[in-house]
Amino acid sequence: MHPQRNYARLSRTLLLIAGFAALSMAQARADEDGQKAFLPRLEASSTIPANGDLNPYGVAFVPDGFPSGGMLAPGDVLVSNFNNINNLQGTGVTIVKLTPNGVVAPGVAAGSSGNATTFFTSGLTGLSTALGILRDGFVVVGNLPTTDGTSNTLSQGSLQIVDRNGKLVKTLNDSAFLDSPWDLTINDKGDRAQIFVSNVLSGTVSRLDVSVGAANVTVLNKSEVAMRYAHRTDPAALVLGPTGLAYDRDSDILYVASTADNAIFAVPFAGKAQSPVTKGTQVFASAHLRGPLALAFAPNGNLLTANGDAVNGDPTHPSEIVEFTRSGKFVREFNVDASQGGAFGIATVLTENPRLNFAAVDDVPHIVWVSKSATR
Repeated sequence: MHPQRNYARLSRTLLLIAGFAALSMAQARADEDGQKAFLPRLEASSTIPANGDLNPYGVAFVPDGFPSGGMLAPGDVLVSNFNNINNLQGTGVTIVKLTPNGVVAPGVAAGSSGNATTFFTSGLTGLSTALGILRDGFVVVGNLPTTDGTSNTLSQGSLQIVDRNGKLVKTLNDSAFLDSPWDLTINDKGDRAQIFVSNVLSGTVSRLDVSVGAANVTVLNKSEVAMRYAHRTDPAALVLGPTGLAYDRDSDILYVASTADNAIFAVPFAGKAQSPVTKGTQVFASAHLRGPLALAFAPNGNLLTANGDAVNGDPTHPSEIVEFTRSGKFVREFNVDASQGGAFGIATVLTENPRLNFAAVDDVPHIVWVSKSATR
């Protein structure tokens, strides 16, 4: 959601390790020789694949229990690319994979072929932040395409279902419920799941109730659960509207990061609703918000959002991840890049061996950060 920037900023970005360490659960720990370590367990990898796609948007962890026998394993990190090698917005086609084991894809200059491992290449363009994984073996990714990288040529998007071998299983098109998938979150129940999707062009949030089989995903029901979020096109950011989603199964509350409203909302009864509410209840609107994008629960129960800087931007507070409580109390923030517009997709998870807890993309130098924790 920004013009191409000088890739040399990557060197500056590496200095932000200390900021990630502050958010990470990583503390002093014993290394292989029994010595206490100071450095956090943190990896930074390029997200540029062989076709040169740029602008990482969505990020997701492969969960524990994911079936073996394919290209993915629990703990792998997937990242979706929104731009092509020419940095035209809405034209990227790849999902790349990182296995956080100390081996990362080296950085290359934007406009060049990269070494990030390609998991999936789509026949549709503009893979968005709408990236999630069903633990029974499927990847879900949304797209919002353009033909020339501008909002003048935005057209209807869709959701694609991809198997664990990186093969397309199904494409879901629906002008009423999936006009512009911009982000998603999943309430995963194994053979059943609910996929919540934000539609940035219409300012709505939809819920798909699906069954998950061994070879396919079947949509059982579609509902609109929230509407009337502010939405508009933007000459630099392309489009602004509802983005990040985080679902609390225990309370049946869906949290929505509404970029153009510059606020976080709570939608009640989201897992059962058959008709939409207007936005829901505003739970966080703060000077610390600067066009919130992705949204996720932290392992401590708080919420995290990524500031995209297209609303309430401040060059002295660029590309921030903001932590706040569910009741709307600000906790902490840090920036992932010294330039504006770098923070986008974020993901959190706890897995076994190694235990992971946080991932974030920086789409200025086109990298993904992954932190690992020694404790729960």
